Amino acid sequence: MRKKMGAAVVGLAVAGASLLATGSASSHGYTDSPLSRQKFCANGTVTNCGDIQWEPQSVEGPKGFPAGGPADGQICAGGNSRFSQLDDPRGGTGWPTTKVSSGQNFSFRWQFTARHATSDFKYYLTKSGWNPSQKITRASLDTQPFLTVPYNNAQPPATLSHSGTLPSRSGRHVIVAVWTIADTSNAFYSCSDVQF
Repeated sequence: MRKKMGAAVVGLAVAGASLLATGSASSHGYTDSPLSRQKFCANGTVTNCGDIQWEPQSVEGPKGFPAGGPADGQICAGGNSRFSQLDDPRGGTGWPTTKVSSGQNFSFRWQFTARHATSDFKYYLTKSGWNPSQKITRASLDTQPFLTVPYNNAQPPATLSHSGTLPSRSGRHVIVAVWTIADTSNAFYSCSDVQF
């Protein structure tokens, strides 16, 4: 009887360890510097956000942006219809902004609720003359990221910051941050509204 109990306990321990190991594959994260749309929803600063208010870390969609990834008009929600409120421009002025300056060396910060092997982080900015009352599309953005941070398949810590120089702009813009996962077919998307 003791041998059977011992074997059962060992079996449960191995199963639990395996579950924990595979559970880390469900990585999640969002930007809070500059504050992202999903973080404003989670904070309650912006209302009528739907499910994202409870899951700011869950904006996961296909990777490969901008050649692949979420469809135009669904970029801020990562192509996930549960979080479509993030794609709503709210009249072009409904999302709070973070004040920034052209040429500013800015510290971008990610918060991770589950960490995962990472290919890179990329940051895209809306073009001069884009229309803030329309949803974000590839045509709204510079096709090249203004900042790329390779991560060589490493796992990030719970909080990660890195610096980059903001391009020259004036007025209201959106930064699209993309965290590309190394060992899945997905990436995480985070849109932050900024005022130059």
